[in-house]
Amino acid sequence: MSKLEGKVAVISGGTTGIGLAIAQRFVTEGAHVFIFGRRKAQLDAAAKLIGHNVTAIQADAAKLDDLDHVAAAVRKEKGTVDIVVSNAGFTEQASIDTITPEHFDKAFNLMARGPVFLVQKLLPLMTGGGSIVLVSSAMHLMGIPGHTAYAATKAALRSYARTWAAEFKDRGIRVNVLSPGVTDTPILDSQSATREELVAMYQSMVPIGRLARAEEMASAALFLASDQSSYVTGADLMSDGGIGQV
Repeated sequence: MSKLEGKVAVISGGTTGIGLAIAQRFVTEGAHVFIFGRRKAQLDAAAKLIGHNVTAIQADAAKLDDLDHVAAAVRKEKGTVDIVVSNAGFTEQASIDTITPEHFDKAFNLMARGPVFLVQKLLPLMTGGGSIVLVSSAMHLMGIPGHTAYAATKAALRSYARTWAAEFKDRGIRVNVLSPGVTDTPILDSQSATREELVAMYQSMVPIGRLARAEEMASAALFLASDQSSYVTGADLMSDGGIGQV
């Protein structure tokens, strides 16, 4: 039997990279997935690629009104939620000398504030035995220059998982963090150096000697979302090739 047969999952940032790979894997395992993102063209392309058992919603994970829209759509179509994956994010570097309030607010609104209200708005729809997966980053354990805001938002997710694991224990809902290492996704294209330079730099830092594949992160998310991890809550799964560990 498929690991997520009959389950309903909501995935923010499900149009590209890790989020898309998670959505594809969840559908393969029997789930119906709701994916949402800001860009309609990417959203439509992702839904077409996934092919079936997918509902695509245009919404910004940083905007509370849009999160209300997501919750309403899920309630109307399915009525319940079994799995929430908070994945939406971006990488934008700034040193402490150059960081601006706009940069800081953009990072925190999407990657620290957004997950709180995504969970708040979907919680009334969640069933006992549900699972929340917060996609963080190995960087929350590391000190890499230029990532003041980004790394802090990812550390916030680690804190949320501890708090919510305790807060939701009587509801039968588990909460865990997935902390990927450097993963070969389009997000690398948005950084300042060329992709080749970035890949070479990161590969030199990773004990396994290569970047992760998005599909590997999807396997880790499947573990946390499914009954395979039924005795795991408040944990941080470091699927990082060792970059944050050694």
